[in-house]
Amino acid sequence: MSERVALYLQDAHDLRDGLDYVRYAEERGFEAVWQAESRLVRDAIVPMAAYAAVTKKLKVGSGVINNWTRNVGLLASTFLTLDDLAPDRIICGIGAWWDPLAKNVGIDRRKPLTAMRETVTVLRRLLNMERVTFDGEFVHVSGIELDVVHGRREPRNVPIMIGATGDNMMEMTGEIADGVVLNYCVEPSYNSKALELLDAGAKKSGRRVDDMDRPQLIVCSVDLDHDKAIDSTRGLLTQYLAQQPHIAKASGVSMDVVAQIQSILGWPATKEQIDRAKHLVPEDLITRITASGTPDEARAKVAEYRKNGCTCPILYPVGGDIKVLIDTFAQL
Repeated sequence: MSERVALYLQDAHDLRDGLDYVRYAEERGFEAVWQAESRLVRDAIVPMAAYAAVTKKLKVGSGVINNWTRNVGLLASTFLTLDDLAPDRIICGIGAWWDPLAKNVGIDRRKPLTAMRETVTVLRRLLNMERVTFDGEFVHVSGIELDVVHGRREPRNVPIMIGATGDNMMEMTGEIADGVVLNYCVEPSYNSKALELLDAGAKKSGRRVDDMDRPQLIVCSVDLDHDKAIDSTRGLLTQYLAQQPHIAKASGVSMDVVAQIQSILGWPATKEQIDRAKHLVPEDLITRITASGTPDEARAKVAEYRKNGCTCPILYPVGGDIKVLIDTFAQL
């Protein structure tokens, strides 16, 4: 029996090369591709549409967009459009974003739980082809619906998956979402607490955690040379621990180390700054929170995440040949 596996793409490749990667992933039995949208570099929606257009079975997810910068009506029409392009293959992964980036573009992320609950509630109703009036604290809509004149009028099968990191968001995800996108740069054992929180939330809506899909982002660097694979990941972690301290916190990384890295990196970080700071990221951290090394080492680490509740690894390739990573985890 084949195992579920997915590919995660961000911005470290030419966009047209990404089309080749997703076609190859589909050929090799991957279930899905997820497109990142985090830093101010590459929007998720345009690549998702391109991936959907060049594949036939592969599911295509946003990994993850945020709930602050797109009006809920636009969100609904966007995912309706993607579902028109690839019916029943689109996944809406959505998260609460992070500071300082949100603050730097003028977003005040106050009451993130309330804001997320309102967005998910209204988005789901709109994709269910309902006419919606909702007067919340963040979402205000009056008598709106998806105005489909030409095309399918039936409710759309677009799962809403929350990319949760904090405890409260994790529990609420269990209550209101179709699934969770578990974060990367955490140890496999991190998942045990996440599963408890998801289950507590799921019980509020008459479910259990086993009823929820739980794909997980996993940083994955594969190379026949162990040291080369480790070094590729070290560069990525240097940038992310500095720019997304909530990931550092979830990873159990010393805030002193984070502060040292931040003192060297600018915003946005340059390759030279990353190279100067990356010695601060120890190898034991890399092997604890990522699947990096030889193909056998990477497969063994991913298996640990599966044993700890991940239902579908979403492999984030760093460095090296992406097709080698796809071959390493191929199901066909």
